[in-house]
Amino acid sequence: MTNHINQNPEQIARNKIDEMLREAGWLVQSKNKVDLSANKGIAVREYQTDVGPADYVLFVNRKPVGIIEAKRENEGHRLTVVEEQSSNYANAKLKYLNNDPLPFVYESTGTITRFTDYRDPKPRGRNVFSFHKPETIAEWLKKGKSIRERLLSIPALDETGLRPAQIVAVNNLEHSFKKNRPKALIQMATGAGKTFTATTFVYRLLKHADAKRILFLVDTKNLGEQAEQEFMTFQPNDDNRKFTELYNVQRLSSSYIASDSQVCISTIQRLYSILKGEELDESAEIENPNENSWLQNKMSKNKAVPVEYTPKVPIEQFDFIVIDEAHRSIYNLWKQVLDYFDAFLIGLTATPDKRTFGFFEENVVSQYTYEESVTDGVNVPYDVYTIETEISQNGETIKAGWFVDRRDKLTRKKRWQQEDEDTEYKRNDLDKKVVNPSQIRNIIREYKKALKTTIYPNRIDENGEYEVPKTLVFAKTDSHADDIIKIIRKEFDEGNDFCKKVTYKVKKDKKDKDGNVIEKGEDPKSILNRFRNSYYPRIAVTVDMIATGTDVKPLEVLLFMRDVKSINYFEQMKGRGTRTINSDSLQLVSKTAKTKTHFVIVDAVGATKSKKTDSRPLERKPSVPMKDLLGAVTMGVADEDLFLSLANRLIRLEKQITSTEKDRLLEFSGGKNLKQITKELITAFDQDEIETKAKIEIDKIPVQDQTPALIEDAKKNAQEQLILEASKTFNGELNGYLDNVRKQHEQIIDSVNIDTVTKSEWETTSADKATEIVKDFSEYLEANKDEIKALSIFYNQPYNRRDITFKMIKDVMEKLQLEKPLLAPDYVWDAYVTLSAVEGSQKPKDELTALVSLIRRACGIDSELKAYDSTIEANFNKWIFKQHTGQHNRFSQEQLDWLRMIKDHVVSSYHIEIDDLDYTPFDAKGGKGKMHQLFGNQMNEIISEINEVLAA
Repeated sequence: MTNHINQNPEQIARNKIDEMLREAGWLVQSKNKVDLSANKGIAVREYQTDVGPADYVLFVNRKPVGIIEAKRENEGHRLTVVEEQSSNYANAKLKYLNNDPLPFVYESTGTITRFTDYRDPKPRGRNVFSFHKPETIAEWLKKGKSIRERLLSIPALDETGLRPAQIVAVNNLEHSFKKNRPKALIQMATGAGKTFTATTFVYRLLKHADAKRILFLVDTKNLGEQAEQEFMTFQPNDDNRKFTELYNVQRLSSSYIASDSQVCISTIQRLYSILKGEELDESAEIENPNENSWLQNKMSKNKAVPVEYTPKVPIEQFDFIVIDEAHRSIYNLWKQVLDYFDAFLIGLTATPDKRTFGFFEENVVSQYTYEESVTDGVNVPYDVYTIETEISQNGETIKAGWFVDRRDKLTRKKRWQQEDEDTEYKRNDLDKKVVNPSQIRNIIREYKKALKTTIYPNRIDENGEYEVPKTLVFAKTDSHADDIIKIIRKEFDEGNDFCKKVTYKVKKDKKDKDGNVIEKGEDPKSILNRFRNSYYPRIAVTVDMIATGTDVKPLEVLLFMRDVKSINYFEQMKGRGTRTINSDSLQLVSKTAKTKTHFVIVDAVGATKSKKTDSRPLERKPSVPMKDLLGAVTMGVADEDLFLSLANRLIRLEKQITSTEKDRLLEFSGGKNLKQITKELITAFDQDEIETKAKIEIDKIPVQDQTPALIEDAKKNAQEQLILEASKTFNGELNGYLDNVRKQHEQIIDSVNIDTVTKSEWETTSADKATEIVKDFSEYLEANKDEIKALSIFYNQPYNRRDITFKMIKDVMEKLQLEKPLLAPDYVWDAYVTLSAVEGSQKPKDELTALVSLIRRACGIDSELKAYDSTIEANFNKWIFKQHTGQHNRFSQEQLDWLRMIKDHVVSSYHIEIDDLDYTPFDAKGGKGKMHQLFGNQMNEIISEINEVLAA
């Protein structure tokens, strides 16, 4: 950079602009020394036009293409006023040339730069981070129309296979593009198909708007993998090939962006490190960086390390950027990444907050809430079941003199000791300072009991055994998860496969000193896939697998054993249960489940009632967890505060840990001990050390060439080397080890205080909701009673009930599914159960029978809800009994068997006609002829009588 001393503001601005042009690949020439063959892109200063000299005229491949109007820095606020001046130059004739108007126009102070592409429909200036490369401009000219013009001719959407909300989102988004709105937000409930919506519009942008490259931005590696899967399976309506056969999709795992990739999937952390010219350890991509309080606090004080222009990733690298989970990926540090690129930004989120709306300039192109998705039958609703125990609510005291186990958190090794003093523990200390097995056991035991009696009572398999619905348990820590898993296996009397831990962390093979595997590791993806697609595990316990996109559609219960304070996080956790699944797929993994009409949150910690905040940082205490300091360093943040804070923590840790722990640490740190690691962190910002290191380089240069700028550069390089040396030590494994080893080493195991369940019931809101559902169902039937034949008979001509056929009931069902998917018979039935308005607990075996039962209850034929199949059974037995008492055994055994067959037919078809006797199962027994032989001329009368009696 040129030295700015003794220069006026205009010259300083020009110097900055020259530097920016050079970085973007332009050669800057003065008007007296023009050589248009010297480079693909030439920027000529002070080029004469017929309206005066233009500050810079840009030439690509020897042809004039654009101009730059330069202003001094304090004129930044006036750049929009300057547009007219720059436009005049662009429309002027250049000296010696009979040129057309120049399409590409910039106004710049060297700090703020604005750009207008005059080929656009309604050309509108926009702020850009720097100048576009000459190669890019050559490419734009070759394509002829600008991308904003190409967007106008996108054809109408083929709506096949898309849900209504997805159609609205794609259409509104494309309308927003056509209006040249640079930012757009799609709010769509978890489970409503956000990623599928994104793949749909990404495909259309590549195919119909000829977009060059699109970035799909995530904030965890797991979400990147999920997005990649979605692109791999996506098949457009207008082509029989998969997306990945048509376009190149690259998920970034290094700083290399392939020149032929058309869709890039990357974490925002990786992109930030690329723009800073650094490599990123994959461990920095595992957790959502928005959870890191150090980054949050630091960046909110505007101390973010700024990104700089990176020639290999120019500002025009992407035409569109899709930001997944946009409510958490766009603030503080990460906003710079988005500001760097000259691209349209499309945010996807289920849970926006005020900042999200602000960032996307309130351009919400579609809002599809969880409530709407439930009403449309895209997601399922939930009920809340509460379990409270004495110790969960109030804690307990371990008395002095008691003998208790103390357990090492890392090795799980126990030692038996007598307590010297009382230890009082509150609910928040549970599973951290103190573990009370009885507290976990009582929650699990109560859950098991409530499942069978109340939550999902009708889950008995063909062997008479209860089948546990697929359950996901949220635990506080790894240690807590392990305790829960052991207790679940014991309480449910099941083996290892029944209950497993799902996590992001790969469990590596354990080897002995000779390298032989003594314990096989497990890949988290394989456990997650088994949980999703196989019968076992029935219950999974997780600490970190909460990130959006971790789909397990057959989930029917979420058991909260940890509280959550962030509203967004809580919504995402709930989102694990909302997915719909068709009955066949559900029954592949849960044989006794009929349909997934809802899911249940079992709240054992008050998570559904605790106060929630809009964003994480507000609830954080000023002291930053060491885990977050480690995460920030691994992510490539080089900040003096950060390095020194971490060094201080490590100095303290060095004094606390055992020699065995110090030896173990060397395995993860590349052989560096804590003293060396700490020294490197401090040295990186020690001016004396930096100067000493820089001096070695400076001394290699002749004294006459040692300018102040060169000396500054040498110091800067020396410090960069020291920072790199210090930060590259940190990786996922070392961080995990340091974080765990510094925590309180031991937990007290309180096996003395026994817990008791104090509450186990549906939340009152569930009762209110059940009343609402029953009311909605009754009102819907009432409103449609004249229009649908079966309903008309039930309500208006109950004596004709014997004429109601299978087809009529199916018509009611189809209309209900179409208009009110939320009023699925199974779900309405459960609402009656919640209100204890059911005779017996057995739900009918199929939905149509449940529907008939519900209609009979709603229109007053039955005073209590009872399963229609058992009503038919009871009516039949009563009728037979009457026949045999009144007329002294009217029917023979063979006739009785035939009548039972008719009764079974009515159970499944609600009605029987003479002609039905020609079909299964009657045809195999002789059909109409056989019945005539058995009953003679009474045949028709008996069929009519049975229809009437059974439908009573």
